[in-house]
Parts: sequence; structure tokens; C-alpha cells
Amino acid sequence: MNDKTRILVTCPKEVPPLLAGEIEALGLPVLSRETAGVMTEGTLEDCMRLNLCLRTGHRVHRLVRNFDAADADALYQNIAAIPWEKHIREDGYISIASSVRNDTIRDNRYANLKCKDAICDRMREACGRRPDSGSELRGVVIFLHWHGNRCSVYFDTSGEPLSRRGYRRMAVRAPMQETLAAAVVMTTGWNGQGHFVNPMCGSGTLAIEAALIALGRAPGLLRREFAFMHLKDFKREKWEAVRAEIAKQGRGSPSGRIIATDINPQAVAAARQNAADAGVESLIEFDVCDFAETRVPEGGGVVVFNPEYGERTGETQALIPVYRRIGDFLKRSCRGYRGYVFTGNSKLFNKVSLKPSRQWTLFNSNIECRLLEYEVFGTRSGSGLETAST
Repeated sequence: MNDKTRILVTCPKEVPPLLAGEIEALGLPVLSRETAGVMTEGTLEDCMRLNLCLRTGHRVHRLVRNFDAADADALYQNIAAIPWEKHIREDGYISIASSVRNDTIRDNRYANLKCKDAICDRMREACGRRPDSGSELRGVVIFLHWHGNRCSVYFDTSGEPLSRRGYRRMAVRAPMQETLAAAVVMTTGWNGQGHFVNPMCGSGTLAIEAALIALGRAPGLLRREFAFMHLKDFKREKWEAVRAEIAKQGRGSPSGRIIATDINPQAVAAARQNAADAGVESLIEFDVCDFAETRVPEGGGVVVFNPEYGERTGETQALIPVYRRIGDFLKRSCRGYRGYVFTGNSKLFNKVSLKPSRQWTLFNSNIECRLLEYEVFGTRSGSGLETAST
């Protein structure tokens, strides 16, 4: 557990700068930034902390061994040479995930099979029996990264991706992934100072992640199962101590209000239940209303929209009036706020009819999206906006 090794933390594309900041805040080095991940180093105990604390990471991979393998036979031989009996229980369960780009391999499943066979054959020879295996990512999870001839074998210490916090049991429409929602909130810079307003809240993921960030509460505390728990060198008492230490950390209640609204009563009911499961329902003010009727308190802060962005021409045309109304709402009701619109439809960017002060690229799965920032200035009276500019 105390041996240091390389740790690869994966994340969505364009998120590594945020993830690197999180890793450094935990006192771990950033050795390199990858396209969709960050390389650090540490012990199994550090992997526990990463799994508990990271908001933007997807999986925490702990390196087992690097080697060169030209083909499947070489892969088998190198993996069979690893002393798996030191790490895996013979009566346990293993599963294999992979990223393979090797000219000799047409199907990743074949590489996974060779990897599994090598591990199980080694275990049978060393222990007299082999662990069970299958496609479910449970038990001990091995991740094979094989690009060209270069091969890296990792323990996936997360198992289920870290985006699955455990609080979102109810969902409507296509919900934003928790790690992406955290990345959006972190990009706005909101940390509990000022208000956080989230019209069109859907399942409430943005508002819930904002509440967790404002509290300084580690998102992994909501989970009870991680893949590292199935490794031979896992110590339950150490895990409980690490978890208890992190559970004590936090910043207290936010100074600003968190407001989440949606026109769909079912969406608001789902969001409220998800917030309750996350333990932050008392921090979020929910309301059922059209987004333009959202009550925006004085004092400033951020307003974050995640509107639908459609995939077909007809859907895009139908959404143009919605985006125009978002711009009108920001100008009319959000004086002193920074407004944000997250969308994956480039044809709708300019329909907000405001000039963005900044924009960032983020990925929702494989969809390239933009987070657009609008700084709205003006004076607001009881009847509406007197003057406004961006």
C-alpha cells in the first residue's frame, strides 16, 4: 500500500487543466497532462483519496507494469510474468477493460481475452485455482492500454466511473454527467460566494454539484463501493480512517443562495429527490416555472443554463426562440450577474443575441460543446431593466 507508482486519472477532453488543479490541491504531483487525463504518482492510500475527492475525474488507474508487445502472444507472455497472486485473491472476480490500437488486433475483446487468460493461468499455477471473470466491471478491474507496441497495465481502482456519485436515482431528458456538471461549475469560478441560479435545471445535477462544491464536500463520500476494495493489499481500517478524515473537511454553508427551476414538475420532483439523496436538499431552492419567471435575487453571482441543443435541423430551428429568450432574460433580470450557456449546437451560439465575454470548449460524451460567458451590466427596477449592456 505504501509503494508509490504512477497513477493515471482519466477525464473528459478539455478537462485536464481543472483535474490537474484538483490533484495538486490534494498534495500530489502533476507529472503530465494527457488529452483526456492527468498522470500523477502515489500509493494505494493516495488512490483512495483521489477516488473520494475528485470532482472532474472519471477513473483512477494505478500502474502495474509497462512493457512492449508486438502482438497478442507477446502480450500474453508479459502479462503472465506479473505476480498477480500478490494482488488478486484466487477466489475473487476480475474484469478487463481496454484501449487498444495495435495493427495485429481487430477486436478489443480478443486483447481482453488474452489478458484475462494470462492472469488466470498465472493464478492457477501459483495458487491452484483461478478467480472468476466476466464482462461486468466489478471485483478487481484491470485496465489494458495498448497503443502501437507500447503496453501499460493498470488496476482501475474506481470500478464504476466516478461520475456515478450515487445520488442521481431519478432522471429526466438526457441528464448532464456529474463530472461534466462539476467542470462547468468550476469553470464559472463559483465557490459559494454570491448566488447560483440554474433555470432549466432538469434533474438538478448542476445545482447539486454546485452545492457540493460550496460545502467543500468530497463527492466520493456518497459511494460505498470502489474497485480498490477487492485488492489483496486493501486494508479496511486504513480506508475507514481516510474516509473519516475527508468527511471532516468542508467549508460550511455557502453565503449565497442556490436556486433551481424548471417548467416540468416531474423534473423538479426528480431534482429535489436527487438533492435529498446527495444530502444538499436544504441548500437548494426549487421552483416550478418557466425559466423567464425565475426569481433572481439581488447581489450578483452566476446564472447557468444548460438548454437542449437538438441534433436535427428541425430541432435546431425550434430552439432558436428559446435561445433568444435566454438572452432576453439575462438582459432583463440578471443585472450584476455572469450568465453562462452550455450548448453543443454551434448554430445556436449566436441566437442568445449577446456577445460572450469568454468561452470554453468542453465535451459532453463525444459532442463538442461550448460554455459561453456573458457579463450583464445595467440597472433593474421593479418593472424590469432600465439599461443593459454586455
